[in-house]
Amino acid sequence: MKKITRRSFMAAAGLTVAALALTACGGSSSTASSAAASSVASSAAASSEAASAAATELTTVEAGKLTMATNAAFPPYEMTTDAGEFEGIDIETAQAIADKLGLELQIDDMDFDAALLSVQQGKADIVMAGVTVTDERKAVMDFSDSYATGIQSIIVPEGSDIASPDDLAGKKIGTQRGTTGYIYCSDDFGDENVVAYDDGLTAVQALNNGQVDAVVIDNAPAKEFVAANPGLVILDTSYAEEDYAIGVAKGSSLKDAVNAALEELKADGTLQSIVDKYITAE
Repeated sequence: MKKITRRSFMAAAGLTVAALALTACGGSSSTASSAAASSVASSAAASSEAASAAATELTTVEAGKLTMATNAAFPPYEMTTDAGEFEGIDIETAQAIADKLGLELQIDDMDFDAALLSVQQGKADIVMAGVTVTDERKAVMDFSDSYATGIQSIIVPEGSDIASPDDLAGKKIGTQRGTTGYIYCSDDFGDENVVAYDDGLTAVQALNNGQVDAVVIDNAPAKEFVAANPGLVILDTSYAEEDYAIGVAKGSSLKDAVNAALEELKADGTLQSIVDKYITAE
């Protein structure tokens, strides 16, 4: 089986935001602190100005709105509450970006494949649904800077003879249609051994019913599904590690505007606080 590690993953948090470090050389500690504070303020101001300037030149699907295509069945990135409200890491991050750009966030929920196509066809401004950057996707859309890292995990029933990714050979593997988990498993084990479902929950239900031997899905939702389904476990060995980013149409001016907003959200700690709200360090 080919090795498909995308980047090193910090297991303590399960998902991390890029860290920012400040150093000062020479002078007293108070002088260094003042210089550091001034540097942070200047950086934040410059980033804010860049986002604002970019926003004034934006053309969106609907004037005054930032339309986000998503698949709200992917906790903790995007999901719906009992009251029918959207919540999750991607939802709150998109809202923070929209606020920076002076736009109203509009969320359109649909199948994952449809969410990707929605941006390509000009029906949505951005797609956020735990989207991984791949060469195939880069050929049909542009991506923002990475805002998080994720991991593909393997869910199996307790007592399964599947103990590592290599043991998936010859097994029936459940995945969510159109995701990198589906792509990786199809490449590694053949289309005939991979069953694609509309969402992760349906794949896990199929696993509970004995229709598949394992499910490959992102680690964060995998934890949610296992917690809700006694008798299922996540293997210690991950299947793949990857970057998450925001998809936009090819050549869209939104890419620079979104990147400027993301930079500021990383710098002021907003992005990390959103992640920490939904994913607790282990």
